[in-house]
Amino acid sequence: MKIALIAAIAQNRAIGNGNKLIYWLPNDLKRFKTLTTGHTIIMGSNTFRSLPKGALPNRRNIVLSRKGGEFPRADTFPSLEAALASCNNQETVYIIGGEMLYNCAMPIADTLCLTEVDNTPAEADAFFPEIDKSIWKEIEREQYTTDEKHQYSYSFVTYEKA
Repeated sequence: MKIALIAAIAQNRAIGNGNKLIYWLPNDLKRFKTLTTGHTIIMGSNTFRSLPKGALPNRRNIVLSRKGGEFPRADTFPSLEAALASCNNQETVYIIGGEMLYNCAMPIADTLCLTEVDNTPAEADAFFPEIDKSIWKEIEREQYTTDEKHQYSYSFVTYEKA
């Protein structure tokens, strides 16, 4: 099984504020959809609740929750270990947030699929883990500039364990 963390991060690694994404980048959302469609996505309960329409289509949605709760069209597990045990060993599993789950999954991840945004937000309360460059090797980078739909320049960056 391959485990990939996917996120859009600011220069200070900010990913969210008030249970909302900091950045709304249409090309990032398209990339997210392209990479995760047909795969399993694992998220925390707050991330699930932040999704405008609930479970994302054409993906197996897994929500981690120790308290249980209502997560329509999603499988629920009490831990990351239990969720991963339910996955196919041949698949890529995408961890889509939030902060606590990224921190738990970082040591066992194989790949980081990041959108690095050239900005530091004024307010943020959720952050992506530190990326130790002695462990993670950048293998691909595509840079983009601002346009009418993208307020900030950004890069799609893929890291793999060195």
